[in-house]
Amino acid sequence: MRQMTLAHQAEFQRYSKKTRRELFLDEMDAVMPWAELQALVGAYYSKGEMGRKPVGLEIMLRVYFLQQWFSLSDPAVEDALYESLVPRRFAGIDLGRAPAPDETTILNFRHLLEEHDLGGQMLDAVNLYLGSRGIRITTGTIVDATIIHAPSSMKNENKEHDPEIH
Repeated sequence: MRQMTLAHQAEFQRYSKKTRRELFLDEMDAVMPWAELQALVGAYYSKGEMGRKPVGLEIMLRVYFLQQWFSLSDPAVEDALYESLVPRRFAGIDLGRAPAPDETTILNFRHLLEEHDLGGQMLDAVNLYLGSRGIRITTGTIVDATIIHAPSSMKNENKEHDPEIH
């Protein structure tokens, strides 16, 4: 890993604590199959032959997953990368060396994934990778319902609002 610049340091802090977000991102960093995902998307990602130099593929993948995990829009994830060291560190962005990807770059990356139908393939690769390591991801819904008997209308027999019902 490259040595970090001073811009990569949030502050020179004496006291700190890992937040839930930081713990989550550390765990995702450890369990995600980054090499497989890069191989999957790399065939379609720009090599930089034309136009400006593309942002690194691993950075863009990590930004994409940040966006998905935290339900961030393109402008919101760009702002998050500038505002907080935690997502910036996870994505591998060092503002002392290069800017964070802008919202248009993030949008174009998402469109690339959609155009080549890579979202489902990426999910399959992640599930296969995690399954091979004994980690099972399932979804479900927990519903806590209480049945309350109440009138179906707030109007009385005369079809007027009943002042006793509130």
